[in-house]
Amino acid sequence: MSLSVPARRRRGVQRAAWGLILPFCLLFGVFTAWPVVQSLFMSFTDTRNRDLRTPFAVEFVGLDNYVQAFADPIFRTAAANTAYFVLVGVPLTLIIALAAAVVLDKGITRFRAFFRLGFYTPVITSIVAVAVVWRFLLQDEFGLINTVLGWVGIDGPNWLGDPDWSMPALILMAAWRNFGTAMIIFLAGLQAVPASLHEAASIDGAGPVRRFRHITLPLLRPTLLFVSVTTAIGYLQFFEEPYVMTNGGPLDSTISASMYTYRQFGFGNYGYASAMSYLIFVVIAIVTALQFRLLRERG
Repeated sequence: MSLSVPARRRRGVQRAAWGLILPFCLLFGVFTAWPVVQSLFMSFTDTRNRDLRTPFAVEFVGLDNYVQAFADPIFRTAAANTAYFVLVGVPLTLIIALAAAVVLDKGITRFRAFFRLGFYTPVITSIVAVAVVWRFLLQDEFGLINTVLGWVGIDGPNWLGDPDWSMPALILMAAWRNFGTAMIIFLAGLQAVPASLHEAASIDGAGPVRRFRHITLPLLRPTLLFVSVTTAIGYLQFFEEPYVMTNGGPLDSTISASMYTYRQFGFGNYGYASAMSYLIFVVIAIVTALQFRLLRERG
């Protein structure tokens, strides 16, 4: 029985659609899906660099790599450093970004585009250039920050050489470098808030703080969820800041989980490094799920 004209046309559209997406599916499968599956399998083996010539000679070790990671004191230190970076850095970045967005939305009327560009420029600036500037700012004796503190009688710390101050210094740099992206997204969310709601609340006697708390923030919940999730995912994988600025020092005070995983790959411990990578992935999934649970819109 022959197909009708609409049915043949529909089949033709489906074949054309599959023909268009087939190249992407092949590339995704070869360069993304298959390496992910291989790395997951590798995390349950004792694969090292010497096994690259004889990949079938590796031994299945089960959960030994994961147990070893939990027992590794350096990995535990790196995980604690990462948690510190996320718990302090994410709120700080979001607060700075939201404050800048509010100022650009309501407080600044002239040269608004110039300030947007200026705030966003650090995001697209090379980390090497950022590191050069911040190394100058954070120098112990002749850095600009300690010089300014000295003007008011404060003896500034050795920002990058003191284990107690090295992580706060990296958090400050990361917040400065990354708040521009969140600011742009917050600004779009603020401009989507109906002005009529603020006008009605103002007529009823609500001040700016109450209007921001009871009107702006609830309507920004979807935007806040998106920004907090993307920022937390990025900060849970933070690598560039300690790698360029401190190389994980001093005394492993700034080494991150991603940086320690990278070192294990460099040492040729591929199975062990893969296991740590999946531990980071699980933590990211858990943190993201918690953020969705806390910040999602209530029906």
